[in-house]
Amino acid sequence: MLIRLLVCVVPFFAVEVKAETKPSKVEFETQEKIVYSKVGDRELLLDAFIPKAEGKYPAVLVVHGGAWRSGSRLQLRGYATALAERGFACFAIDYRLAPTHKFPAQIDDCREAVKWIRSHAADYKVDGQKLGAIGYSAGGHLVSLLATTGEAPAEQNGNVDTRLQAVVAGGAPTDFRWFPDNGKWAEYWMGGDLDSEKEKFLSASAAAFVDSTDPPVFFFNGTADTLVPIAWSQACFEALKQSGVKTEMHTIEGAGHMQAAANVEALEKAYEFLRRELQGAADSGNGKSVDER
Repeated sequence: MLIRLLVCVVPFFAVEVKAETKPSKVEFETQEKIVYSKVGDRELLLDAFIPKAEGKYPAVLVVHGGAWRSGSRLQLRGYATALAERGFACFAIDYRLAPTHKFPAQIDDCREAVKWIRSHAADYKVDGQKLGAIGYSAGGHLVSLLATTGEAPAEQNGNVDTRLQAVVAGGAPTDFRWFPDNGKWAEYWMGGDLDSEKEKFLSASAAAFVDSTDPPVFFFNGTADTLVPIAWSQACFEALKQSGVKTEMHTIEGAGHMQAAANVEALEKAYEFLRRELQGAADSGNGKSVDER
């Protein structure tokens, strides 16, 4: 069931969340269709949501889902606007899609977006030392992989820091090193199965690269999610806990994959997590991992 659903997943809806209680809204402006990278003749675009008041703001990269084969930067616009209202500079991106573009094209594009945000920090009121990311489904996978594979400035990454300071991963598959069908379901994305493309499956597994230097990560999943069962997110959550990294897992009782994406309680907790980690607050938590039920 999991494999069939994952391959056949339909494009995600544009998530618009109306919380019952919100903090005072920050006014922001939207700048659309900004080119953040170019691959051959293909221009990769992002939409920016920037607070109007002067100052430097923590930034959040917003990464859409769609089984790595569909979706666009418009999909999680609700996440981006909700965070912009809370005083973040947000950047919702497009990235290259399978099957035309196989892995690692998707994570390569996300890393380029991270570098672009940091390189253009002064132009978009961004505090380059406070950069987080949020994503759902395939987007959750990509941001969790960003979390565990970030690198300090070096020649191979253009001397730009690709490390993040906080990540929210919803409905996120985080480990691809084993499957009952030997990974044949992923041929459209990986270009082969676990025998022929073993290194790709490993490279896509956020859980495989966890270490004590990783940023805090908040996971959320529905208990009735048959597309990305909780165990697929827990692989990275447990690895982070064992490495002493601050991490939280919020479960949504009875929610399926699509329901969990728009769950108000989960998203409020996710936004609060980013606020604590990137904006700072008197109640900054106890530094321990939390498994919520």
